[in-house]
Amino acid sequence: QVQLVESGGGLVQPGGSLRLSCAASKTFFSINVMGWYRQAPGKQRELVADITSGGSTNYADSVKGRFTISRDSAKNTVYLQMNSLKPEDTAVYYCKAIDGIGRIGWGQGTQVTVSS
Repeated sequence: QVQLVESGGGLVQPGGSLRLSCAASKTFFSINVMGWYRQAPGKQRELVADITSGGSTNYADSVKGRFTISRDSAKNTVYLQMNSLKPEDTAVYYCKAIDGIGRIGWGQGTQVTVSS
C-alpha cells in the first residue's frame, strides 16, 4: 500500500559521513511525519530523527550535533545527513512515514556500518 525506498547506506570509517535518502510512494494521502529509526543487533529499534510537515525536527540525544534530517516536499523525500560517524552508529536504518489518515509505512532498511 505504501512504499518507502531507501538508499545511501554503506561502510564508512569512524569520523566519516553518509547521506541516507528515503522516497515515499504517491499512495500516501498526505505525510505528517517522516523519520529515521535504527536497530543494531541485540538492541531495540530506536528513533534517530524525525521531521513534520511543518519542518519541526526531533533528534535522539546520541546524534544531536552530528546528524541532520531534512525534507524535500516536492519529491516526497526525506534525507539524513550523518557526520562524525561512530562505531556505535552501526545499525540497520529504517525510514518511517505517517500520513494524514494514520497509515504507517516502513522502508526495507539500509545497512550502515562504521568501522576501521
